[in-house]
Amino acid sequence: MALRQRQSVQTKTRLSTTLRSWLPILQSGLEELEEQLRAYEAENPYMEVRSGFEASFDPVPPSRGVLRGESSSRTEAIEALTLYEKSLYERLHEQINAPLFPTPASEAIAYAIVREISHEGYFEGSIEAIAEATGTTPERVEKIRRRFAYLEPSGVGARDAAEAMLFQLYQSDVPEPLYSLVETMLQNFERIGTYRGEPLYEEAIGVIRRFKNPPALETMERSPEIVPDLVILRDEHGIEVRINDAFYPDIVVRDEDIDHRFVKKKIKEARDLIDALQMRKATLYKIGLMIVEFQYDFFHGGDIRPMKLKDIAEEFDHNPSTISRAIANKYLMCDRGIFPMKAFFTAGLDEEVSNAAIKKFIEEAVASEDRAKPFSDQKLLEMVEAKFGVKMVRRTITKYRKQLQIGSSSERRRFYQLA
Repeated sequence: MALRQRQSVQTKTRLSTTLRSWLPILQSGLEELEEQLRAYEAENPYMEVRSGFEASFDPVPPSRGVLRGESSSRTEAIEALTLYEKSLYERLHEQINAPLFPTPASEAIAYAIVREISHEGYFEGSIEAIAEATGTTPERVEKIRRRFAYLEPSGVGARDAAEAMLFQLYQSDVPEPLYSLVETMLQNFERIGTYRGEPLYEEAIGVIRRFKNPPALETMERSPEIVPDLVILRDEHGIEVRINDAFYPDIVVRDEDIDHRFVKKKIKEARDLIDALQMRKATLYKIGLMIVEFQYDFFHGGDIRPMKLKDIAEEFDHNPSTISRAIANKYLMCDRGIFPMKAFFTAGLDEEVSNAAIKKFIEEAVASEDRAKPFSDQKLLEMVEAKFGVKMVRRTITKYRKQLQIGSSSERRRFYQLA
């Protein structure tokens, strides 16, 4: 009886230790997981962390994410994605010199302008504020800003898309009289449709279409490649959930046969981490199974349905905050692309309608709208209410439209005129 009680206490103690390791490991994204384990490795001479990003690629289903590659080494694949490229600001600083900026004063003003240029390449600062800071006049600052029309990337330093295209025109080899027509159309961009009767109008529109928008498109910081934790495979036999084991780090325990308290303690800590790592995988796998069950229609081409953290927490007998940790910074890959796991837990407007479904409806409505009469936000609101039978306010539609990176009706009308 005493032996059985002692074993029970040891089991509970071991589980408690594992759980303490499990929560921080569960919360880490897959790319951060190795870094977390390295911190443990630094304090434990009896464990070794082997990177999941350095092993050879295993055959896996085709994807749009970092799950497979042509190279035989993950390291080579990752290095190919992280080759150093000069930032927009490094490129601009290299060009702040004569002949465009021949004096220390003009260079100082140019550097101040660079600090007010967004990552897209647009000038978003105040001419007056720069003039005051550099001890000159607004006219002088504006004159120097216009010299940015001759820097690379072409169009950088412009105030808006129309001026950025005008800057690009200045560096182009467009011949006359087409050049003058394009220049006039860009200078009157708000009324560009009024030039439709010009003989060279179609050629001018063709030139404008070739300009980059935004101007720093080529130097904009690339989004980091995403490594999904879960892979959802679908075929004629059904849907399968897999853990992306290939990118998981491994923990190797150096099990020394030494009867020493310190050695035993460190070996136990390493084994607890292995258990915690397995618990992470098991937890995410179960969440993946439940996402597939709740969102079955989505994986067959339908919409994401309302789903709350408590739906899964109740099934797991966990606190919703634990599930929230589990899905934070985690991604799921299926044949429709790569999605943050939290995207499947949409805030429902009611039991049957999710904001994701409404966003998709707005996107599709705009894609099929009459280009001569784009839908206003008020009209989109009326359409949404009629379609879904919900009551909303116009500012919510405006917010969704902006999140979808869709311009206002007046902005869309202007760009439609370029088509």
